[in-house]
Amino acid sequence: MAIPSQFEPAGIEKKWYDFWMENNYFHSEPDHRTPYTIVIPPPNVTGVLHMGHMLNNTIQDVLIRRARLKGLNACWVPGTDHASIATEAKVVAKLKAEGINKADLTREEFLKHAWEWTDKYGGVILDQLKKLGASCDWERTKFTMDPDMSASVIKSFVDLYNKGMIYRGFRMVNWDPEAKTTLSDEEVIYEEQQGKLYFLKYKIEGSEEFITIATTRPETILGDTAVCINPNDERYTHLKGKKVVVPIANRVIPIIEDDYVDMEFGTGCLKVTPAHDVNDKALGEKHNLEIIDIFNEDATLNSYGLHYAGKDRFVVRDEIAKELESLGNLAKVETHLNKVGTSERTKAVIEPRLSDQWFLRMDELVKPALKAVLETEEIKLYPKRFDNTYRHWLENIRDWNISRQLWWGQQIPAYFYGDGKEDFVVAETKEQALELAKAKNPSITAETLRQDADALDTWFSSWLWPIAVFGGILDPENKDFKYYYPTNDLVTGPDILFFWVARMIFAGYEYTGKKPFNNVYLTGLVRDKQRRKMSKSLGNSPDPLDLIEKFGADGVRVGLLLSASAGNDILFDEELCANGRSFAHKIWNAFRLIKGWEVDDSLPVPEASAKAADWFNAKLQQTLVEIEDHFEKYRISDALMSIYKLVWDDFCSWFLEMIKPGYQQPIDGKTFAAAIEALENVLRLLHPFMPFLTEEIWQYIAERSTKEALIVNHWPTQKNFDATLISDFEFASDVISGIRTIRKDKNISFRDAINLKVVNKENASKGFDSIIAKLGNVEALEYVNDKVDGALSFRVKSNEYFIPVTGNVDIAAEIAKLNEELNYTKGFLKSVQAKLSNEKFVAGAPEAVIANERKKEADALAKIMTIEQSLASLK
Repeated sequence: MAIPSQFEPAGIEKKWYDFWMENNYFHSEPDHRTPYTIVIPPPNVTGVLHMGHMLNNTIQDVLIRRARLKGLNACWVPGTDHASIATEAKVVAKLKAEGINKADLTREEFLKHAWEWTDKYGGVILDQLKKLGASCDWERTKFTMDPDMSASVIKSFVDLYNKGMIYRGFRMVNWDPEAKTTLSDEEVIYEEQQGKLYFLKYKIEGSEEFITIATTRPETILGDTAVCINPNDERYTHLKGKKVVVPIANRVIPIIEDDYVDMEFGTGCLKVTPAHDVNDKALGEKHNLEIIDIFNEDATLNSYGLHYAGKDRFVVRDEIAKELESLGNLAKVETHLNKVGTSERTKAVIEPRLSDQWFLRMDELVKPALKAVLETEEIKLYPKRFDNTYRHWLENIRDWNISRQLWWGQQIPAYFYGDGKEDFVVAETKEQALELAKAKNPSITAETLRQDADALDTWFSSWLWPIAVFGGILDPENKDFKYYYPTNDLVTGPDILFFWVARMIFAGYEYTGKKPFNNVYLTGLVRDKQRRKMSKSLGNSPDPLDLIEKFGADGVRVGLLLSASAGNDILFDEELCANGRSFAHKIWNAFRLIKGWEVDDSLPVPEASAKAADWFNAKLQQTLVEIEDHFEKYRISDALMSIYKLVWDDFCSWFLEMIKPGYQQPIDGKTFAAAIEALENVLRLLHPFMPFLTEEIWQYIAERSTKEALIVNHWPTQKNFDATLISDFEFASDVISGIRTIRKDKNISFRDAINLKVVNKENASKGFDSIIAKLGNVEALEYVNDKVDGALSFRVKSNEYFIPVTGNVDIAAEIAKLNEELNYTKGFLKSVQAKLSNEKFVAGAPEAVIANERKKEADALAKIMTIEQSLASLK
């Protein structure tokens, strides 16, 4: 079979992926082997591949392919998340473009459109992952809205409600006016924004006096129901028990007293709007204040907004400030830096809103999760520094708002049978709900039973992911769940440590009494060279599929992983992928070199080749130890770098050169077999990182049965190795480098054989002399007791190496050149020593600067000694 001269990834990626799929290599069933399980962080069903997905899924694929090679029963469960807010927003936008208003549709009609959208776009991202080489068990693909997945969510809700852990409460919640739904605290991003502080004047009832109040939100005065002063504030003692008139609204409201008010902020007076601020709500409850909600669900003002009704809150802010100024109620405006909550999904500014919602109590759920990570370390986070972030969140957690005012998602299984807030039952089905309702009121019928219109938070679905994908909620005794759970590794971003990772830990202990996974590998964020997070809006994120087309999937994978240390952000540059592609070409060319050799089984094994094979096997084993240590500590980037160096430096640059036969000469059969064995071990190590290239070369090397494909082969076996072989070669390689440097500097052709004489002060091993002779083109290598006059020389540690001068070297010119270099170095040394003898400089310079100058001095002294020795040998 002819081997192409160039490695062309586009031509082989589909071929091998189809081959792997056809032979069902990705699929796993419970058997006698030890399982190794990963569940994918499910991307949004309507999403497309971005650089974060590329990094995250490449790491998962590395782990799963390595586990497969190590003989474990590897199972990587793929799937997608229904992403209620994002998907509903896209469907609503699509309908709007078609002239259809969601409000004009029934829930069933809207869901039909949502499912059509999902069916059309839902598989895109998973198909894209296949182009990356992701070896997921596609037969196990799950979707958070699959019937069994939804049934698991509903069963979970009912169970928690019956345990008293889910309750319905009228609370101040985070309202997203764009998505028109509540959000949990974790879905609100607080950003510092430059705003304004408005100083408003409220007239004291029955007086010409005014009280001034500072606020960042003048539009909310229309919902004011009190003004609060600190009872200890002597400035306002005379106002106790009085009332003020709300500007524009002209409503009379009381002045109340509470030490909650900060006397130092603003004017020391606080306007109280219980419907629109969580702290004002607490004051309102404490002082029995009226609640006036001035906003519609889209954050336009309602009828309480008077002549501003129907206008957006930010439009009203500007207009009401102007009106207040015209009425004489605006004292002044100052710039003010303020923390503003925005929606993690839509980026809209969050509006605090009072609403009936469903909440999950967190006080008991967090206890085993805290213990598992921070005390017993039953679950380990990598890097460990995230332990502190995890602790902070869990120790300050509030009850989880799990209801959303959406239709796309699992509908809350609560059924109302009356007008009272407590007139409801919770059940998995309407039939069960009817039985429960009839027990409370026998006259209830199925027709009068109304299911809560809200859907559950998407995270309330995905927190069950590692359990539910194996059917562990509905049937905890099934064989898949008992075999694959707990899973082994979770690979995800630190931005969802709270949203998802911690919540999966809550669910794991609550429903199974077990951890959901052993280890959590937290990747960094992919950023551009300017350290900006990659995003479509900034236009700084390349299309991953374009990168794959340009550099090959293997090149992109290597480019990403070489710079992806755990938890640290990646400064992405396409040059990284170009480096990955160059690495692929290097390996391909090394393979072509080996396969291009003519083999003669009758030839004896050269001493250099035998030594090279022994050395490379030792180096391979040393690297295996490094790799295992890196993987154990989840230093995937370091593991790849160890392999990269083994392949590029040790295999390609040294080993192949050591065993390469002479020009147009055959290679002996035993050495050729050793080269193939070394190449196959290299391919085994590389396969998790570069699956397409390695399978292509593997299949070219020999005819293989489907059971012998690289993907299901075996990881190199760890054996004892002779470390002295490695250290002896390091010394020998320095000698070879010294010979090559002299050849280059003195213009001695690499085709001309030289003699080498050695003063072996280091008592260095002579075991690699045959390799030194071959790679240095040394005709005669002799050990002597003293320096050789009239010879070129170099040192390796204290060993001296001499190359007797031939007619090709101009001795006079060489002496002149060395003298020039000696004079320059002495001048440089003099300037450094002058600086170090300056007491003022030494006293004032940083320690690092002084240390650097002393190093310059030592280096210059060593160089002068070497030059003088070289001059002495030439005279």
